[in-house]
Amino acid sequence: MKKLTTSVLAVVLTSSFVMLSAQQTPNDSLKTTDIREVVVTGALGLKKRQDAVTSTNQVVNNAEITQANNPNAVQALTGKVSGLQINTTNNSVNSSTRVVLRGPRSISGNNQALVVIDGVISSLDILQNIPPEIIDNMNIIKGMQGAALYGERGSNGVIVVTTKRGTKSEKLQFNLTSSIDFSSVFKLPIRQKLYGQGYPGDTFDTTDYGGANWTPYENTNWGPAYSSVLGGQSLLVGMPQADNTWLKETFDYKKDGMSNFFKTGVLIQNGLSVTAGGSDSYVFLSVNRAENDFVVDKDYLKRNNFILKAGKQLGKFRIDGNVNYLDRRTSTTNSSLYGQLLQTPTNVDVRQFRHSLPDASYSIYTVNPYWTIDNDRTDVKDRTFTGLINLEYKLNDHISFTYAGTIVSGSTVEESHVNAFAFDREYKDTDTPIDGTHPTDYGLDPIVSNYYKTVGTSFRYYGDLMANFDYNLTDDLSFRFNVGHNIQDASSSTVQVGGENLKIPGWYHINNVLQPDQFYSLNNNNTRQRSFAWFANLDLGYKDFLYFNGTFRYEKSSLTSVNPVTIQGVQLPFSNKGYPYYSFGASFIPTKAFASIKGDILNYAKVSLNYSRVGNSSTINLYGLDRVGAFPVGYPFGSLSSYLPTTTVYAQDIEPEFYYSKEASLQLGFLKDRITLDASIFRNDNKNFITTISTSSASGITNFQDNIGNSRNQGYELDLGLTPIKTKDFEWKLRGSYSTYDTEILSLAEGADEVALYSSPATNVGIFAVKGENFPVIKGTKYQRDPNGNIIVNANGNPLATTTFEVLGKVNPDYILGFSTSFKFKGLTLSATADYRTGNSFVSIAKASLGSTGASEKTADFDRSQGYVIPNSVQLVNGQYVPNTTPVGNDPSYFGVMNYFTTAAYSSVGEEFVVDGTALKVREIALTYDLPKSILRNTFVNSLAIGVYARNPFFIYAKDNRNFNDPETANTNGNAGGVAVTGQYPSMRTFGFNLNVTF
Repeated sequence: MKKLTTSVLAVVLTSSFVMLSAQQTPNDSLKTTDIREVVVTGALGLKKRQDAVTSTNQVVNNAEITQANNPNAVQALTGKVSGLQINTTNNSVNSSTRVVLRGPRSISGNNQALVVIDGVISSLDILQNIPPEIIDNMNIIKGMQGAALYGERGSNGVIVVTTKRGTKSEKLQFNLTSSIDFSSVFKLPIRQKLYGQGYPGDTFDTTDYGGANWTPYENTNWGPAYSSVLGGQSLLVGMPQADNTWLKETFDYKKDGMSNFFKTGVLIQNGLSVTAGGSDSYVFLSVNRAENDFVVDKDYLKRNNFILKAGKQLGKFRIDGNVNYLDRRTSTTNSSLYGQLLQTPTNVDVRQFRHSLPDASYSIYTVNPYWTIDNDRTDVKDRTFTGLINLEYKLNDHISFTYAGTIVSGSTVEESHVNAFAFDREYKDTDTPIDGTHPTDYGLDPIVSNYYKTVGTSFRYYGDLMANFDYNLTDDLSFRFNVGHNIQDASSSTVQVGGENLKIPGWYHINNVLQPDQFYSLNNNNTRQRSFAWFANLDLGYKDFLYFNGTFRYEKSSLTSVNPVTIQGVQLPFSNKGYPYYSFGASFIPTKAFASIKGDILNYAKVSLNYSRVGNSSTINLYGLDRVGAFPVGYPFGSLSSYLPTTTVYAQDIEPEFYYSKEASLQLGFLKDRITLDASIFRNDNKNFITTISTSSASGITNFQDNIGNSRNQGYELDLGLTPIKTKDFEWKLRGSYSTYDTEILSLAEGADEVALYSSPATNVGIFAVKGENFPVIKGTKYQRDPNGNIIVNANGNPLATTTFEVLGKVNPDYILGFSTSFKFKGLTLSATADYRTGNSFVSIAKASLGSTGASEKTADFDRSQGYVIPNSVQLVNGQYVPNTTPVGNDPSYFGVMNYFTTAAYSSVGEEFVVDGTALKVREIALTYDLPKSILRNTFVNSLAIGVYARNPFFIYAKDNRNFNDPETANTNGNAGGVAVTGQYPSMRTFGFNLNVTF
């Protein structure tokens, strides 16, 4: 692999040199701005030139973030940063993501990158809701050494966000941005086109159609073939409507029968910013509004964002402030809706049932998704206030004192309700076999109404007080030292009320609940977490070509504090142990050290090395070291309840997980940066990760958590940049990246070989941490196979499965390729971003659902009336494997086929539902036109740009992923991702228009 990579790079570089040489003309400008002289913002807001940065980082500017008007600034990074993997954990109207740099390090704790906005720790949720157009740049700190100053919070890398400031112009300047997006569902599962509604043996229509019976109200496709005599006929469909009449449809495949449920979503974004300032002051005001009318009817988002930034120099004293107010309102339906929709028979167009009640839907065995939209909803109101202040006092040219502090106050009101439906109707006068029956006769239970209200508040304080020293010790040696103290304090409170049975339909209030839930069974809690730390940062520079950086942090956290406790008569005192975190790094620029090696070919070279030791205590739950109480259901008996300590216990001497990181990187620039190459290699060793050991429940403790394992995370990244053409009027840029990483579990607790993070009993598959394997892996039952790979079946033709779980795939890709390009011709700019992931797998619950309902292609690529013989299967006969001819269940009939796919014979083999996650995705395409200044010269408009763009316009999945799920969807923000649940909507693609005016 290394030889192949080296060869490919050599070919690319050689070809590029030839191409560049051939294209140089008198009009070709090779003058470029040296981006390494640009000052970047690092940890704790410390600024330094890129030359002096000793850890790997990548800066993404505003133009790259906003090129396709993605309303989510985090998603806008996808495909643009090597080593950054972004997975969607919620693709509803208010989407959310999981952001991991260089792969997971902890098997139980938080692996997501830290978010820092304008110098202070923030959250991913806030970043996802900041209008991208107000972001100046994002510095992605990949290496731990660059993030070590944040202690345990920075153990997974950091996204440092810098928002825009006002200008120095004393005139008011206005910037207006406006865009409109149109989104549609993309890549719905491919369904079979040969069979429709029905069920073998059903009595609604006893006519035999090739071994199947037609039934108009089935949620499955185990009915007659469309090629039968019923094909093309206008037949009854669903259940009788409220007036006992039937709806009708032709009995044939409806290509858009399920997709017609989704509408075109419309997102409108408008923003206005005002800037002004002077030589010693600035002010910036931004007002933004976004309205998202989602692809699911009645689901919407309304978001208002107000940001005010200002700064003033007062002699030796400087003050900068930032106030951000976010108001967000969403309304969504139940996430189970898509799972119900997947059960739509292929001959049904769901739009016919837009106004049908649950007892008159297209199937009596599923809840009408349109009814769900109207009657099962959650409404959320979020308000977040962020106040930030930066103070600086310069004692002299060398010594200054700074303070950076922020408070974040949030409030959330969430109300959810489900309306009742009794299913108390009697079907009559329909002249069909269902006359005289009731919906409950088909196994339905009445839908019980409920109402719940949750009020949450949160408050977070973050503050850094620093003393800063900046000296030139000699003409060649620079010295910079920062020492400071950090305090973090976060608290939250949640109050929930609610219960079942609303007395007055449609009145959603706790006073209308007839059967309130007990408070102890609801989400009612108060939490508080605090930490403080001393830290220091040292930067040395020699002759502008050699730099050294060292950091140290000593931190204490309430997560690892232990209150006084008596164990077996022994009094243990209060413990609040602190932990040191440190890092060292150096960078060397040979092209500045040795003038002779810098020339027309090689114009820049930089080598950096670093080492760090950081920690992560996020695995320890709040109050984990204090055994808090719980109210177990049914204890001691019946409706009586008592108070018991939690059954999960942490070791009292537990420590944070410690990561020991080593990294080396190389940066090269050729032909005045017309070609750039960045490469880095890293290894992170986790010496004592925290995980859970299951214990005997007879002890009263079911789980015990301690430092009981080691793991290793390692990989490398390559970034190649090319500017093949650069003239006065035309510029073409290319950028490609290759990143690979893996995390191996080196050891677990004595006697343990694996830890389960997620399990799906229905499909016999789960997500695990396994000793000696990459983390995380997918394990499950597997088809037994002969030496040639053929599936072994038993005497009844059913496949044999392993009795134990086997490794079926890994969640993280072998590597990620990123690609971006841009063409600029005068005022016209065309840009595109794409990426490719491979080597990863995921568990598709949608595939299991489609198989059991007879909708998947696999259930119809043969003649069902003749039974189903497992393709390429063998039987063991007299000690020899021979080709199998026995149909499943030893039943050569349609019923035998249906019985196989709807029972454990099919659903219990986990291997069947593990899908290749390989995907090539075009993330963004954007075309922008900036009007020439000559046209605007006599107007009040300074600049005007219009553009069109597309997000996610084109995907290619692996062959065995028949659009079951987007491989990037995840079922959790935690480490048990890799399961694509039916609560996730399909992928969506977006086309839009935008306008940007400055005056």
